[in-house]
Amino acid sequence: MSDEKSDGVRIIEAHQELVRHVESGSARIRTLSVITVFVSFILSASYLTQIAYPYVTGKTSVTVDLTSPANVVTELFVLALALAWLYIGVRDYVFSARLSKAIGQARDAEKELDKRITG
Repeated sequence: MSDEKSDGVRIIEAHQELVRHVESGSARIRTLSVITVFVSFILSASYLTQIAYPYVTGKTSVTVDLTSPANVVTELFVLALALAWLYIGVRDYVFSARLSKAIGQARDAEKELDKRITG
């Protein structure tokens, strides 16, 4: 009987260690996601203005021809990458926030269960 109890305690301790690890990793993921969203937003805005610049100002060349199909295709490709980066950053941030909330709820339930057990 005591062997079963020690196995249960070890399982609970391992679970708690996993939760602590996920919690600490979650904060890092959120921080990186916020940085990623910020940088990708700036990149996306930059590429959009570069694409729109010749059509808004009527100026077709500065140092290079901004309406050159090769330049526009390149800018659109890099813009697509920046938008994909933005999407991934937002998705990761939402996942991390949801995960942190679920872990918080599990910790609250764990405390409630501990109170009921210990009295």
